[in-house]
Amino acid sequence: MDFSKARWSVQALSLVAVLLQASFSACAPTPKTYIIQMAASEMPSSFDFYHEWYASTMKSVSSSQLEDEEDDASTRIIYNYETAFNGFAARLDDEEAELMAEADGVLAVTPETVLQLHTTRSPDFLGIGPEVSNRIWSASLADHDVIVGVLDTGIWPESPSFSDKGLGPVPAKWKGLCQTGRGFTTANCNRKIVGARIFYNGYEASSGPINETTELKSPRDQDGHGTHTAATAAGSPVQDANLFGYAGGVARGMAPRARVAAYKVCWAGGCFSSDILAAVDRAVSDGVDVLSISLGGGASRYYLDSLSIASFGAMQMGVFVSCSAGNAGPDPISLTNLSPWITTVGASTMDRDFPATVTLGNGANITGVSLYKGLRNLSPQEQYPVVYLGGNSSMPDPRSLCLEGTLQPHDVSGKIVICDRGISPRVQKGQVVKEAGGIGMILANTAANGEELVADSHLLPAVAVGESEGIAAKSYSKSATKPTATLSFGGTKLGIRPSPVVAAFSSRGPNVLTLEILKPDVVAPGVNILAAWSGDASPSSLPSDSRRVAFNILSGTSMSCPHVAGVAALIKANHPDWSPAQIKSALMTTAYVHDNTYRPMKDAATGKASTPFEHGAGHIHPVRALNPGLVYDIGQADYLEFLCTQRMTPMQLRTFTKNSNMTCRHTFSSASDLNYPAISVVFEDQPSKPLTVRRTVTNVGTPSSTYHVKVTKFKGADVVVEPNILHFTSSNQKLTYKVTMTTKAAQKAPEFGALSWSDGVHVVRSPVILTWLPPQ
Repeated sequence: MDFSKARWSVQALSLVAVLLQASFSACAPTPKTYIIQMAASEMPSSFDFYHEWYASTMKSVSSSQLEDEEDDASTRIIYNYETAFNGFAARLDDEEAELMAEADGVLAVTPETVLQLHTTRSPDFLGIGPEVSNRIWSASLADHDVIVGVLDTGIWPESPSFSDKGLGPVPAKWKGLCQTGRGFTTANCNRKIVGARIFYNGYEASSGPINETTELKSPRDQDGHGTHTAATAAGSPVQDANLFGYAGGVARGMAPRARVAAYKVCWAGGCFSSDILAAVDRAVSDGVDVLSISLGGGASRYYLDSLSIASFGAMQMGVFVSCSAGNAGPDPISLTNLSPWITTVGASTMDRDFPATVTLGNGANITGVSLYKGLRNLSPQEQYPVVYLGGNSSMPDPRSLCLEGTLQPHDVSGKIVICDRGISPRVQKGQVVKEAGGIGMILANTAANGEELVADSHLLPAVAVGESEGIAAKSYSKSATKPTATLSFGGTKLGIRPSPVVAAFSSRGPNVLTLEILKPDVVAPGVNILAAWSGDASPSSLPSDSRRVAFNILSGTSMSCPHVAGVAALIKANHPDWSPAQIKSALMTTAYVHDNTYRPMKDAATGKASTPFEHGAGHIHPVRALNPGLVYDIGQADYLEFLCTQRMTPMQLRTFTKNSNMTCRHTFSSASDLNYPAISVVFEDQPSKPLTVRRTVTNVGTPSSTYHVKVTKFKGADVVVEPNILHFTSSNQKLTYKVTMTTKAAQKAPEFGALSWSDGVHVVRSPVILTWLPPQ
């Protein structure tokens, strides 16, 4: 026998086997993570625990290829949910997902989604400085310890913002724990940080194992975002806090005596919905009172949005949920987190700024902002060459954007470079200029950013300027024979007017899912906010930046969201029996819509007066919210009736009811009938019939009081309130009024106004929005 031929045949057969195996592997369906919601009431009596039922359901749909693998079905379950949400998350292929949707007891099968982070002075600006804060958190409130849960990138426990000095024992109601891991021990929790957990199963199921050489699989925050949001909501007072000398003063959170529970759900590759859902479920079970969630994806139908469903469960358990509105402004219809049981927060400015000046060679001074503080400084008395490498074409030149690899030393060495904002991070543009030999940067806004200025801790002397000022600087650099400029920095300036102003980046309404529900609900400080920072992250978050700071200044609705969460904690401490809807009502009806010049609040994107589609009910006023006089309450049954107006199938509705026996009572003729603190109606037919909505208010102020109503006059409709006087004789008394709107002349654009009740002490203001749909 020819052994060489035999050996070749064996090798050939082996090769064929390998190729066939590879072929089968390539053809095998690829599992993806799905979130499966179950009807808890339908669990068969043969099961003692939900997780047993979930595992059995999983096994029943597992593909035939996997049936011989021991315990494969149960091992592909990555989470079980039991508190704010009933169900589990599992790895399924497409065929299994279809089978799962038809399985007994299954309400919904939703694919995993990836959400993104929506990335001092503010307590004083909001009127809750130390003296007011100490009065709010008096000794009499010791029995009302409030716990704020923060879903984010973790926490940096060594920050003085999380000192537990002066705090009593951890509240007895707390059931959470301090999860340990690399760089984080139980000693990192204290009477301030009462709990810390991590959630990564969804991330790893979709993206593979976390690289533990570069990323800590523990609650420790390497990014900084989570530390910043936690400190903004509930940070302890810290003297002499600042960033490179900017924004110096006492840094403290909105609720400085509240406790913090950190839930790390965001990793290098993003924040996965199955992990977020697990964190909400666990946080509610742990005993948080308030959730701060500075995350968001796109706008999904209520029954397809896992965060919406989970927050509904949190609401049922009495937990207030604050979410960021998103940073997709100034585009309209750009909001996220639209559910009415979520408090959706937009961003606004404060009366503090960090001025910097560009002085051009022709003598013109251009005002901008900057947080630069470094050894490389330009003399205000000298002029330096300035260059802009963009052309006159409408197409952007990569060099004008100062993208990596686009600048050459022979073009920019020894010069101040004008860089257009966009595509790459703002501070990174300065790094590119610096590496190419540039000595400074003028960062020019484009049409997408308008005149809004955001300050950054640049790596070289740099000033950010608005669009019009940027155009002037670029025009000068192109027209002058030898263009020059210099940069100077003005430190911190208070008393800026006008303020607040709605941030241009803050996402806008109307609510794409339900026009009758106003979103955002409110705006709060979200521009240039100083708060604690991670010791592992640079202030610019660039890997090349070796600087480390204890505090950082950030902008985004990620910053405004924890402001509201912290104020909600203050309200909860003072009114421990209030529902999440009552807390939201207090925030919305006491919000204001003017700036510190007593003119209507402006929109930074247009320079014109903002509308409820930008500012919601207005800018929060914490002190007034503590004593609002009247509140609009909403219970679980009301929200379910609202959902019944949203054209859901019975199966879709059950994602919220969790009870197969619940049916719609059809007590709402439209979504406008929800007892929301804002009134938004839609005239669908032209000519339209009069529309009537009802609202019920609860007296939480003076037991015996009389309220009179005042209503804006509208061009397009007559608005009549009946009765126009409300007489209250006791605390917690409820009275109902109706609002009838009769069209006079249909308007092409929505009309905005307000309905206000006042007893001479309190003013309870509700926005009113009238929208006419065009004839079909």
